[in-house]
Amino acid sequence: MTNTAPGNASNVNPVVSLVVPVYNEGPAVEPVLRSLTSAVTTPHEILVVYDYDEDPTVPVIARRGLELPAIRGHRNDLGRGVLNALKAGVVASRGRYVLVTMADGSDEPELIDEMVRLADRGADLVAASRYMPGGRQVGGPRLKALLSRVAGLSLHHVAGVRTHDPTNNFKLYTKRFLDGVTIESRAGFELALELTVKATIGGLRVAEIPTTWRDRTAGTSNFRLRQWLPHYLRWYLVAMRSRLWRRASGSQGSTGS
Repeated sequence: MTNTAPGNASNVNPVVSLVVPVYNEGPAVEPVLRSLTSAVTTPHEILVVYDYDEDPTVPVIARRGLELPAIRGHRNDLGRGVLNALKAGVVASRGRYVLVTMADGSDEPELIDEMVRLADRGADLVAASRYMPGGRQVGGPRLKALLSRVAGLSLHHVAGVRTHDPTNNFKLYTKRFLDGVTIESRAGFELALELTVKATIGGLRVAEIPTTWRDRTAGTSNFRLRQWLPHYLRWYLVAMRSRLWRRASGSQGSTGS
């Protein structure tokens, strides 16, 4: 059994690999794949990563792959769950940039070409930001939105994280950065926060672009706030401690000089 779905004559030399994790999306993923294909003009591949062959999304991927050559289905063989799906997508990607986008249509595919341009200008990580000027969020659970905004803005202004929206998964990474980082996340969607914190601590260049995030209108969300909140908190504290350590080191250096 191959881990690649049929009907996938994808771009031979993609500049950016779009990684789309799916779980029981079924036909709801079709408009998302179409919008990605029509919006992105940069040479690209769309890696739709699924956990098991019986997922109702698999025949949709195969059917759309015959029509839209950039689409490539990839089975996650690392173990079920969004974290392993994302890791499997990164490993299978062939572009020099990897962009993560969700299958629920909440992200803006029209921004992807500009995100690639920012990476071409030297950014190691490009974040689509809901909380910078020009960005916004439409819909979604209020508590989740509040926690995300407070975390993002406090990490930016207090911990020096170089985006207003480190928790948003709609991000582009250079393959060089991903190949050089050890992923420690254990649950899933906190991966974006981990990578943003590590890019900041490592002194890498982070760029951001305003985005409008819209709550999904079809299907069911796979995000579980109570389950994943402790994992987000872990990286929040890592960023805060790193900032305090850098300040303390700077103060000691000034005193000793």
